[in-house]
Amino acid sequence: MQVKTKSMGVIEVDNANIISIPSGLFGFEEYTQYALIDSEYKPFVWLQSTQSAELAFLVVDPFLVCSDYEVDVDDKELAKIDIVSPAEVHVLALITIPQDGSSITANLQGPLIINRTNNKAMQAILSDSKWTTKYSILDALKKKKE
Repeated sequence: MQVKTKSMGVIEVDNANIISIPSGLFGFEEYTQYALIDSEYKPFVWLQSTQSAELAFLVVDPFLVCSDYEVDVDDKELAKIDIVSPAEVHVLALITIPQDGSSITANLQGPLIINRTNNKAMQAILSDSKWTTKYSILDALKKKKE
């Protein structure tokens, strides 16, 4: 599938990397189809809207930046995207890169849950107050090195 992007122009994306988010992302509910595109900065990936070249999010596997991260989502919620087995689950965290140069953060409270078998996805809200929308990636990497 050809996908228009703001920074890379029109690129070809394998259909296996096209995901559907029936309810959209919070604040962007009208955009329901996205492409996962490798970023030049590994391990980050672009979540690019196929409906608007201007709408893209940087995402990362949250388990890479937070070793004790846990995703506890009710089975009824997961059923909305037809997940029946933990093996079908792929989790990504949305990244925020502030304009003011402050810390790059990951949203661990609102992860993107993708069903690997049908490429349907949803944004979940975790009830555990341990997880925040502003988890500092740089602080976490510094702690890993220590």
